[in-house]
Amino acid sequence: MHFKETAQVVRQDYISTDVYSIWLQTNKVAAEAKAGQFVSLYCKDGSRLLPRPISICQIDKEKNRICLVYRVAGGGTKEFSRMHAGDTVEIMGPLGNGFTIKDRSAMLIAGGIGIPPMVELAKQLHGQGCNVIAVAGYRNREVFLDKELEKYAHVVIATEDGSVGVKGNVMDAIEEQGLKAEEIYACGPMPMLRAIKEFALREGIEAQLSMEEKMACGIGACLACVCQSTDVDEHTNVHNKRVCKDGPVFFANEIEL
Repeated sequence: MHFKETAQVVRQDYISTDVYSIWLQTNKVAAEAKAGQFVSLYCKDGSRLLPRPISICQIDKEKNRICLVYRVAGGGTKEFSRMHAGDTVEIMGPLGNGFTIKDRSAMLIAGGIGIPPMVELAKQLHGQGCNVIAVAGYRNREVFLDKELEKYAHVVIATEDGSVGVKGNVMDAIEEQGLKAEEIYACGPMPMLRAIKEFALREGIEAQLSMEEKMACGIGACLACVCQSTDVDEHTNVHNKRVCKDGPVFFANEIEL
């Protein structure tokens, strides 16, 4: 179930180059939200009709708040970055299907702006008593959300330039440190997800992959964010799944990358 409502900004922080963390006070969204889901934010600028999908980073069900961490990529997210405590924004959510939390040791693998949804996931897995490893990939020393992840997981960092942690990508870090787990959860760019799927299949580990796609409606009506699936979709009768509605999280054996 999702809702469209007016949320109020509790606080907003600049946490890395063009990356912001914003806490929103909601009426119903936080109460229904799950790790791996997202919300759509609507601009006040009438020239920007389509909402911007942003993954949920943290959920505070006691205070009915959600935290979103996003990168400024255009006019819409630039507008959001100028908001301050007390401002309001129209949102719709929670949207999509989140992660299926398994009671087993977990490896969370993420790159760049795919890292935010891993914070809430790590918190929930840790709360269930699971052993959690988080492998986070960045371009350089401008890391973010590492301290939040460290509250719930053993964190391994990889940077492309080697300025922090392992030099290389997340797969280089996994190989170098011989990391193992019974379940993989991942979010990030397509080349990374493709490599993780190959690794999971090779090691015989179940993997859940959160897809990043440009979206229009965010509720599965427009078919603008389809990905190729291994089975026939009931909605389209072809080998497609809607990332916004059927995902964004899929088991690795459900999709072709």
